[in-house]
Amino acid sequence: MTKKQTVVLTGVLAFVALVAGAAWLASSHIESPADAAARAAPPAPSPILVPVEERVLRSKIVTRGTARFGLPQPIATAPSRLKTDRGLITTLPSRNSQLNEGDVILTISGRPVFLLQGKLPSHRDLVPGLSGKDVLQLELGLSRLGIDPGLVDGIYDADTSAGVEQWYKAKGFEPFGLTKTQASLVRSLQNDFNDAQRNKLAANASVTEARAALFSARKSMKQSIDAATAEYIRKRTELRELQIKLDKDLELLLEAAQAKAEFANAAAQAELTDQINQRALIVLDPRQPESARRAADAKLKLAEAAAHKARLESTLSTRTAERASMLATKQIEAASAAASAAKAAIELARLDGKKTIRAAANALKIAELDSKLATDRLNRIASDLRKTTRDFGIQVPADEIVFVPSLPIRVKKVFVTIGAPATGELVSVTDNQLVIDSSLPLEAAPLVKVGMQVEIDEQTLGIKTKGVIQRIAGAPGTHGVDGYHVYFEVRVNSNGTQTPLEGVSLRLTIPIKSTKGLVKTVPVSAVSLSMDGTSKIQIDNDGNIEPMPVKVGLSADGYVEVTPIEGNLTTGQLVVVGYHNPDDNFLE
Repeated sequence: MTKKQTVVLTGVLAFVALVAGAAWLASSHIESPADAAARAAPPAPSPILVPVEERVLRSKIVTRGTARFGLPQPIATAPSRLKTDRGLITTLPSRNSQLNEGDVILTISGRPVFLLQGKLPSHRDLVPGLSGKDVLQLELGLSRLGIDPGLVDGIYDADTSAGVEQWYKAKGFEPFGLTKTQASLVRSLQNDFNDAQRNKLAANASVTEARAALFSARKSMKQSIDAATAEYIRKRTELRELQIKLDKDLELLLEAAQAKAEFANAAAQAELTDQINQRALIVLDPRQPESARRAADAKLKLAEAAAHKARLESTLSTRTAERASMLATKQIEAASAAASAAKAAIELARLDGKKTIRAAANALKIAELDSKLATDRLNRIASDLRKTTRDFGIQVPADEIVFVPSLPIRVKKVFVTIGAPATGELVSVTDNQLVIDSSLPLEAAPLVKVGMQVEIDEQTLGIKTKGVIQRIAGAPGTHGVDGYHVYFEVRVNSNGTQTPLEGVSLRLTIPIKSTKGLVKTVPVSAVSLSMDGTSKIQIDNDGNIEPMPVKVGLSADGYVEVTPIEGNLTTGQLVVVGYHNPDDNFLE
């Protein structure tokens, strides 16, 4: 850089420094409009801070209601099939009298009408053998009265009947037993049972006889078959023996006859030949006298006759042997026929025996069927008799018991008079339970549920007790409230207060929600809503106000439950609920 350039640069820097000094000086003495406005504005307001607290928050609804005893309930008796008519009223309770379980509320034609607790009304006669919820209510009632009904199972058995009898007698009444119609039915069934027993005995005797006949038929068949078989064996043996004997005898007889015939013929022929030769000698011998020739002729004739006789006897012997053979053949045929007949007799005995056995078996089946029918009839009648006798034991007519939902009760009104027919509503009662009639605005009604606890108080009377919501109307404008409210009913705790509450107007406080424990809370005014929809509070952090996003919970009594989304929030930490201007007279 030249010396000339250095001088110019130094001059420029000096000029800039001079201008800057002049500007600073001017700025220290000249005031801008903004500064003037700021100086003229009121002082900044200071935040109002309150500490974070731990509280149990409860949201509640407060309304009023009027106390009364339970809604009136009419008392009427159900008709009983055990009785011919409804009867006449003979005693009645007095108005405002209190009745407990097991008490007699009234009498009809001298018969009691008992009170028991139960939701199911009396609708039928309770008799042995029945089962159901009404029987269970009876057993439970007896148990509460200190009477043993046996097993509490909803079945009317002998123990239940004994309990009912004890109950009636303890109250000075005779238990309800058999009616005339029932007694007549029992006698009729007993007669039928006796007849059925006799029929069964007769049927069983017939079965015994039929079995004996079947056994006899089988035995007779066996004996007949055995006898026929034995005869067949004997005949067959005789046949075989005869065949063997005759075969041998006939052979010998024929041989003997033939040999005898041959011998006789041969002897006769030899004698004849000999006589012919002798005669020839005599005839040819002239020396022989005539007498010799005549004697020789006579001998020759005699020899010829003897030869002829021998031939005849041979023929007769042969024929005799042949006849003997034919006779033997006939005997064999007769013996064979006898054997065949004996064999046929076996089959005939079997067929006859089977027929007899079949007839006896059919007779036995019929007898057994008759016995079964007689037994079934006897069992059926016996079952009917047992059931009828059991069912017609100690009974509870439908018009001698009244079930009510809760006890004790108060008599509110009597509708009938002594001597009137026991029909329709007889008396009206209320339970001994106090209830409060009240109502809720339409927007609050959905928040209230049956079973919620209710705080009841009236400071001017010193009343403070509790109750439970037991009924809420299903629609607005019912039970005497206008169309912008919904009716509800509160049951007052029985041991809550000794002050008479009937007809008294009372304040009702219904807790809707609760945090169920200590939670961190801030006043509702400490919470603000951001543009993005999140909630936040402002906390004091050593003099610096800082926003903190929070999650908002239950709100009640001007406080709200808060939970930081990020970071920590401690009890006692200060939060902003508003701002305070220290100079309220600034603008004056």
